[in-house]
Amino acid sequence: MTKAVNRQPRNAASILRLFFHDCFVNGCDGSVLLDDTATFTGEKNAGPNRNSARGFEVIDAIKTRLEAACNATVSCADILAVAARDGVALLGGPTWTVPLGRRDARTASQSAANSQIPGPSSSLATLISMFAAKGLTAQDMTVLSGGHAIGFARCAAFRNRIYNDTNIDPAFATTRRTTCPATGGDANLAPLDQTPNRFDNSYYQNLVNRRGLLHSDQELFNGGSQDATVRGYSTNPASFARDFAAAMVKMGNISPLTGTDGEIRRNCRVVN
Repeated sequence: MTKAVNRQPRNAASILRLFFHDCFVNGCDGSVLLDDTATFTGEKNAGPNRNSARGFEVIDAIKTRLEAACNATVSCADILAVAARDGVALLGGPTWTVPLGRRDARTASQSAANSQIPGPSSSLATLISMFAAKGLTAQDMTVLSGGHAIGFARCAAFRNRIYNDTNIDPAFATTRRTTCPATGGDANLAPLDQTPNRFDNSYYQNLVNRRGLLHSDQELFNGGSQDATVRGYSTNPASFARDFAAAMVKMGNISPLTGTDGEIRRNCRVVN
């Protein structure tokens, strides 16, 4: 991860997002890493992942090293959990102890990926209910959204916000429109906050100033139940770091495969 993040800091955010998208579909089982084949449909081409999920080659590189050192021992699901933690820490965020022992799924679900991963246009009520379905509280949702402290989003994900939302700082909207036209440029990137390569609490400061990039981001601070939590994190980076670490452990505990369930994949892209 050090090598990958030094090469491109964005890799930390990409791996963090992969872990989130893995855990929200049938638990943290490495299913997001499986490639489609002629007879198998994985999750990589589901709406939330198609053209945006990235970092798979980083996981491949880690897996190759681990298989050489101690083959058939460390699951792809555990690799993803630890790599997500290390990416956050490498960009100045907190670290935490990752419970280990997950095994890898032999299946995936494109339909679950399409229906169970919240999208960038989600309302606060939708965000709360989709996280609750995974055993996560509204506060867990708000602090895990702080993963947007790092990384970038595609124009397609925030176009509607910068052209149509009213709860947005006008100067911020104008700036974002310069690289995200009303039509075209779907893949153009913008930082999720002004320090995309540093894991800090400026994401929450932006929300207070109506400068959330995604509609779903700004929903956390828009006269609703999470306003006080957002304000707290915007002024107390230590509490954000502490709560984020705890919520990541909680998310990493969603329905893991253990014991004789699943397998230890030799190659994270295909079942054994």
